[in-house]
Amino acid sequence: MAWNPDVYNSFKEQRYEPFYDLLSLVKQRPDLKVIDLGCGTGELTRKLTDHLPGARVLGIDSSAEMLRDSGVFSNENLSFECIGIKEKIQTSEKYDLIFSNAALQWIDGHETLFPDLISCLRPGGQLLVQVPSNHEHFTHRTLKKLASEAPFRTAFKGWLRGVSVLSIDHYSQILFENGGKEMTVYEKVYPHVLKDANAIYDWTSGTAMLPYVERLEDSLRTDFIKEYRRRLQEEYPQQPVFYPFKRTILSGIF
Repeated sequence: MAWNPDVYNSFKEQRYEPFYDLLSLVKQRPDLKVIDLGCGTGELTRKLTDHLPGARVLGIDSSAEMLRDSGVFSNENLSFECIGIKEKIQTSEKYDLIFSNAALQWIDGHETLFPDLISCLRPGGQLLVQVPSNHEHFTHRTLKKLASEAPFRTAFKGWLRGVSVLSIDHYSQILFENGGKEMTVYEKVYPHVLKDANAIYDWTSGTAMLPYVERLEDSLRTDFIKEYRRRLQEEYPQQPVFYPFKRTILSGIF
């Protein structure tokens, strides 16, 4: 997908809240070898690095656009690489901490993905992951419903974005079955208050809407966006708008 870091960062403060919840679960140890999967712009990877004195940290992302300015965050302990998560896992390199904040939801097959990640940990290593779990929210349901209607249904050829994120019970089971000695798994609602329906559109245009509009030609893309905006305005006529955002946070030590 063609990520736009400027659009993504327009709600930077709200998106960064769960990062700090994830960071609070890090098990500090000396000389950690760390990888941040789906590091985005690199700003939070730098915060992770600063939180772990002496750690060697690698941030990876498949989007060259998101990594465009990551050099400003690099230092002797932090570097970045433009590579996909699955491709990097296949190198079988081992880490003390595998960290991922709001990235793994873009990869299907978590039943096999998470065991693969765990296999890349050294003994005593930690897996720390945060993924959005708000796929039942009106914004997501509306995108899927719109894509299933004419004339968009024909253009999508039956495609609808699936849900990759599992329940917290399922994640707990996966951690246990793969040797988790300590685990923390929970879902949290982050209560965001946005200016209006346009702000909700701006938020989702940088993430959830991307897989849909990238599959449409110019004229249909314009119509899809226009109708999505209209439905958001109809659902959220008030100002400000309460936007409860569910996220799943998990930690496992192996």
